[in-house]
Amino acid sequence: MPTAQQWIDSLGLEPHVEGGYFRRTYQADHRPTVRTPAGERFAVTAIHYLLTHWSPIGHWHLNRSDILHFHHHGDPITYHLLHPDGRYESAVLGQDPGRGHLLTLAVPGGVWKASHLTAGDHGLISEAVVPGFDYADMTLGRVEDLLRRFPDHEELVRRYCHPA
Repeated sequence: MPTAQQWIDSLGLEPHVEGGYFRRTYQADHRPTVRTPAGERFAVTAIHYLLTHWSPIGHWHLNRSDILHFHHHGDPITYHLLHPDGRYESAVLGQDPGRGHLLTLAVPGGVWKASHLTAGDHGLISEAVVPGFDYADMTLGRVEDLLRRFPDHEELVRRYCHPA
């Protein structure tokens, strides 16, 4: 079974600002762009994303675009979602449907998201972003801002916010 470092090396992954490692694998540059309130975007983009035992957290962040997550290899990854109405939900991406694992998770744009490696060495996923990802469309969570929006979820907010 490949290790986290072997995936990083073989896929050419780099550290991600949210935590973990990534590399863009696709952008629909052969299609017309999509007009969004924030500007023109590719119709779709995709990345590989890896959480490891030494970088196990994808910190709170908000994307404007919808994102489909697909589990490929390794250990399960738990997702924490905070919806604009304050509702919390969680899901586990992994390879064991008998334990409630999902192979695919859709997260609508406008939902705050954090993730963590549930256990083990690593979890490898890919993400398809529609309309395509642009850093201008992503907001990293800050403790003060998220606590104002989601006061009922203080422990989760503090646990998964990126260190200042």
